[in-house]
Amino acid sequence: MSETKKRKVHLPEFKAKVGLEALRGVKTINEIAQEYGVHPVQVSQWKKESQEQAKSLFEGKRGPQPVAAHSEPDRLYGEIGRLKMELDWLKKNRGGTNNGR
Repeated sequence: MSETKKRKVHLPEFKAKVGLEALRGVKTINEIAQEYGVHPVQVSQWKKESQEQAKSLFEGKRGPQPVAAHSEPDRLYGEIGRLKMELDWLKKNRGGTNNGR
C-alpha cells in the first residue's frame, strides 16, 4: 500500500558541478534545480558549500611553510652536532696527511 521512495545519492562531481553553476549566477536556483532534477534547497546548500570550500583550494600553495617553534631548537642542535663531527674529522685528517709540510 505504501510506496517507499529511495533517496538519490549524488556523486561529489555532480554536486560540485551544480554548486559551481549556481555560483556563476547565470541561471536562477530554480532553473538549475529543474535542469538537474534536484530540489532548489539542495542547490542552495551545494552553492553555499562550494563557497565555503573554495578557500581550501588555495591554502598552502605558496610561501614559506611555518616552522613549529619547538622543532627549531632540535634542528639547530642537530646541525651543531653534525658540524662539530665534520670539524673533528677534518682536524684529524689534516694533521695526519700534512705532516710533511
